[in-house]
Amino acid sequence: MTFTRYAIYFAPPANAAWVRFATSWLGWDMETGQRVPHPDVQELDVAAITQVPRKYGLHATMKPPMRLADGSGLSELQAACAELSATQRAVHLDGLHLARLGRFLALRPLGDVEALNALAAAWVTGLDRFRAPASQAELDKRRAAGLNHAQEAHLLQWGYPYVLDQFRFHITLTGKLPKPQLPTVETALTDTLVPLLPTPFSITDLALAGEDTEGRFHLIHRYALTG
Repeated sequence: MTFTRYAIYFAPPANAAWVRFATSWLGWDMETGQRVPHPDVQELDVAAITQVPRKYGLHATMKPPMRLADGSGLSELQAACAELSATQRAVHLDGLHLARLGRFLALRPLGDVEALNALAAAWVTGLDRFRAPASQAELDKRRAAGLNHAQEAHLLQWGYPYVLDQFRFHITLTGKLPKPQLPTVETALTDTLVPLLPTPFSITDLALAGEDTEGRFHLIHRYALTG
């Protein structure tokens, strides 16, 4: 399969009940590379609610999607991922909770996130030599959201504004929802997904994912954090 971009994601373990539900909720299984049917949830139009995040699959971004720099190849990137993962430790948190991020809904971590943020920073910086410079179109797209000084600096240096001190771990569950719809979807997920969420919550591996030519992400390989 040909991939146009690569990313480092936290991809939750497929055998967990909350992961099975959330994967079905989004409608795309990144691990198998297949569409999955949406659940019937309180007469919601789940397909419409999840249209934007569907192609990414169930994940939290650690190093954002990047095109490979000239002279870099997938095999070299995979070797670097294996080397980096051997220096990084698993992260253990108190759990996950459902949160609003503006008009999106996502899962956010509970507990001290210092080690989690450090883990993300290590992958952002440690693999950056493989990243092709952001195009002007990519820069313009990110700036359209309105960036602060730190985010603009990160965009120029790392190709993405929300890294390092601007990083916020989250597992996206919806697209941008109309304000009147937010409470309804939030209540539905509180009833169906929240009771399944893990306590505690651990990150023991990270995944290299690739974007296919239709914009959908596929899990290429998991790298255990064994440092």
